[in-house]
Amino acid sequence: MTSLAQIIEDFNTSSAFDTPANWRQGRTIYGGLSAALALQAALRDAPPGLPPLKSAQIVFVGPASTSLTFKTVVLRQGKSATCISVDCMAGSDVALRVMFIFAAPRPSKIRHDFYPFPAVSGPENYQKLGVVNQAPAFLANFEIRFAGESLPVTGSAHPELMAWIRHIDAVGVDPTVALLALGDSLPLAVMACFTEFAPISSMTWALDMAQPVVAGEWFLLRSSSQRASDGYSFQTMEIWNEQGKLILSGSQTVAIFV
Repeated sequence: MTSLAQIIEDFNTSSAFDTPANWRQGRTIYGGLSAALALQAALRDAPPGLPPLKSAQIVFVGPASTSLTFKTVVLRQGKSATCISVDCMAGSDVALRVMFIFAAPRPSKIRHDFYPFPAVSGPENYQKLGVVNQAPAFLANFEIRFAGESLPVTGSAHPELMAWIRHIDAVGVDPTVALLALGDSLPLAVMACFTEFAPISSMTWALDMAQPVVAGEWFLLRSSSQRASDGYSFQTMEIWNEQGKLILSGSQTVAIFV
């Protein structure tokens, strides 16, 4: 089993990347890993003095698992913000396209936060998720402890999933890269409504960083399907650290095949 720490240590944008079997999601690379590798590529090719990641727009264009290459372009470097685009190529086809915005904090009189920490206990109070039949291979890279009312594939009328999640091994990995690798690990919220396993796929992932990421162990992830119709679901997402501080908020468009 290849850990995230091993992947990042060996990752080189000048050579092709082949996805280890334990990081695949069906026939393609797990989306969180591809986003994390795109960020790692951006960090390695970025100009000096790069500020923290503030926002990203991610499009999962097509399937990709072997011979992946990452192409970065610094679109603009301003006084406080830098914009970098990254394409993940599967051969000659674009598999992933990302736009990263890195921005330095600036003084402001305006301050508010309407993302209260959910009413849950710490991760030690919830049961570790065991082996699940038909679960994608990449889940073995995380320890997951569900903390919400609903679970995947239970026919729930409440399409929201929440869990404490941590990496099995992300030692030495940039904290923001590690967060992106973990940030898409929670099953898609609409799966709480499923009564049996069926194909499902993330199409986009838009995210905003509430504050610069520092190294942490456990993170609380929540995803909520706000609307589902015509074979698509729109979900919102949040991630908090163990101190109850919001780290990431975002949204995804999801394709449903049931």
